Amino acid sequence: MNESMIYEITVQSFQRGLGNLIKILKKAETHAESKKFPFENLLNARLFPDQFPLTKQIQIACDTAKLCVARISGKDAPKHDDTEANLSELKTRIQSVLQYLETYQTSDFKTVSEIKVSQPRWEGQYLTGWEYLTHHAIPNFYFHITTAYAILRHNGVEIGKKDYLGEMPFKK
Repeated sequence: MNESMIYEITVQSFQRGLGNLIKILKKAETHAESKKFPFENLLNARLFPDQFPLTKQIQIACDTAKLCVARISGKDAPKHDDTEANLSELKTRIQSVLQYLETYQTSDFKTVSEIKVSQPRWEGQYLTGWEYLTHHAIPNFYFHITTAYAILRHNGVEIGKKDYLGEMPFKK
């Protein structure tokens, strides 16, 4: 896999997903205002008691995006303390990850095939950067973006597939 394609399926896809999430959150804010309840009521909403709430879904989506590109490029990712308590703070976190993603270039992904990625919970096992990207990071990112979307949809926010997918690069 060449560096250009890796850049597109990581940096550009994560930017698109997080950008769409910001737009979805704006619709959720408008929904809360129109129904006259504080947006913060949605922050603890979840689809099922054993799943993470909306706030944690957003935090994990952000972490997955930043940690993925950092791990497969051998760079350090910014740290976030998971203290967001309102919509403004969540948007700030998303924006900070988007700014971090802007620091990447195609050339940062030259060693994806050779780099070894591990995590403490993998107990000494590792994946190559490519395996980590395709088997863990991308599915995990979209799982949490989708779950955030589903939590908001379940709570009455009028969003649909076009909001989730965002603008498409159609050609004529």
